[in-house]
Amino acid sequence: MTDRPRRSVLYMPGSNSRALAKARSLDADVLILDLEDAVAPDAKTEARRLVAEALAEGGYGHRETLVRINAPGTAWAEDDIRMVAASSANGLLIPKVESPDTVRAVEAALTGTGVALWCMIETPLGVLRAAEIAAASSRLAGFVMGTSDLVKDLRARHTPGREAVLTALSLTVLAARAYGLAVIDGVHLDLDDAEGFDAACRQGVTLGFDGKTLIHPKTIDAANRHFAPSEAEIAWSHRIIAAFEAAKAEGKGVVVVDGKLVEELHVIGARRIVELAETIGAR
Repeated sequence: MTDRPRRSVLYMPGSNSRALAKARSLDADVLILDLEDAVAPDAKTEARRLVAEALAEGGYGHRETLVRINAPGTAWAEDDIRMVAASSANGLLIPKVESPDTVRAVEAALTGTGVALWCMIETPLGVLRAAEIAAASSRLAGFVMGTSDLVKDLRARHTPGREAVLTALSLTVLAARAYGLAVIDGVHLDLDDAEGFDAACRQGVTLGFDGKTLIHPKTIDAANRHFAPSEAEIAWSHRIIAAFEAAKAEGKGVVVVDGKLVEELHVIGARRIVELAETIGAR
């Protein structure tokens, strides 16, 4: 389901058993159980075991569970993929994807499973090939932006307005939407900068992202608030849906509500907002 709530997407280090247990009580929509960047090389095997055990134990409720594997071609990737394929994880997140061939190779190892594929878009080449990657597999569910790696590879600078990566963010959103995929914004690195985090979330919403990746549980509530429909949006959506249905019953294809022209395209968006709000409310 592309439009399920994915407001808050929290990275959890796979080598930390306490964090994996705590995740069951956190109000994040999505958990990324990480075997890659958050795990030191000498802890990779143990982290894989801990993640497998945590998934087998379950208890994550409505939270969507993704496992970020080590990059294909590394010494750990094949064992990571086999573990995820045999687990109850909802999805497998491939880091540093730059080619549709990478997606198809991992997909082949998931044959016969219900595990969805997700791709990290975090390099210049990955951004430039985002549309090709998005079209690579019907198993693909979404993209996750890796803005820290992207800024490094661009030799750019982190700024409050994220000017260096705005083009990459928009290109990735375009590719995701063209192929019906979810798309998640990158992390905000300064945990003491609540104002900056709020600004980044507002920017992400404006650009079209479904949610934001997080590096600490204390940012979950803010992400959930920013990426959920507001009360005003929900009320407006209900109004234009009702007005449009009444107009359609009279044989009209458009209606004016509070001086604003409303067509079917606006109603489609309004229904999505209402359905998303209802799903969030049911939790």
